[in-house]
Amino acid sequence: MAFRNLIIAGVLGISTIAVGCTSTRTQQSAGEYTQDAAITAKVKTALMSAEGVSAASVNVETFRNVVQLSGFVNSTAEAQRAVEVARGVDGVQSVKNDLRLKTK
Repeated sequence: MAFRNLIIAGVLGISTIAVGCTSTRTQQSAGEYTQDAAITAKVKTALMSAEGVSAASVNVETFRNVVQLSGFVNSTAEAQRAVEVARGVDGVQSVKNDLRLKTK
């Protein structure tokens, strides 16, 4: 009987581990996290080489291939350019623009 309980506990433990690796509505799987991290890096690199965008003032976060830009920019043109650059990166599904204009 104890051996049977040990086997059942082992199977339940394995299924719990497998469930821990899957994604939910608010959490990513390890593969999704890795892919999003790569997209974030590509977007940041593209922003650094883009003219008309101060990459240091633009924060980039990615969740399930959706990029969110935030931070403060000098003009609406700079914000629009940042969104254009992010949309042009391979793997980006959509871009949320949360950039704000600096007040003078």
